[in-house]
Amino acid sequence: MGWHRELLIGFDLETTGTDPREARIVTGALVEVKGGEPIGRREWLADPGIPIPQEAVDVHGITNERATSEGRPADRVADELARALTGYWLEGVPVVAYNAAFDLTLLAAELQRHGLPSLRERLGGIGPAPVVDPYTIDRSVDRYRKGKRNLEAVCTEYGIALDAAHDATADALAAARVACAIAERHPKVAALGPAALHVKQIEWYAEWAADFQEFLRRKGDSGAVVESEWPVREILG
Repeated sequence: MGWHRELLIGFDLETTGTDPREARIVTGALVEVKGGEPIGRREWLADPGIPIPQEAVDVHGITNERATSEGRPADRVADELARALTGYWLEGVPVVAYNAAFDLTLLAAELQRHGLPSLRERLGGIGPAPVVDPYTIDRSVDRYRKGKRNLEAVCTEYGIALDAAHDATADALAAARVACAIAERHPKVAALGPAALHVKQIEWYAEWAADFQEFLRRKGDSGAVVESEWPVREILG
């Protein structure tokens, strides 16, 4: 059948900012998807413990007032998300996250910030896997396609409806559906098992990072450094 027709877990976070080591979780969602259709979901609203900048509110629509009055403590949300995700990984179920290096690095930073066990510690010393990142896969299998590569643009490319962009649940579902659509269009992706696909994405992400870093340096930014770790970047601290 192929991994894309089996159970997948769509995962997305909406946050206070764009730096995954500094931003905080505002909302999170996990959506169970099979055959491209949702069969279950869990949602979280956090009080991030810091003011949500207006530019972030403009993106996801969660105000400071709502986060502080309705949101749960940030440490509990991070712990519950990590517990749920690692539960799926321990069962071998792929987690789908669009631009996984952002969401998983941010979650890892939140766990460290609150003194909670890391994803690796929860998984018995191994990194989170298998992860499916449509962003990374699409950049590799359709490298020369022009245009944006954000979730909205890639949904359009693959004919996936995204009615509420930057809603964590909608984005998590869309990410899983895009992953399925990529596998349907590219049989070589569908033919890989989740573990093999995970390894290929590590390679593809590193290749993209090296190419992009070289491009930036050719354009005059001699000190440009593009991080190459996927799906979780190193958290210093």
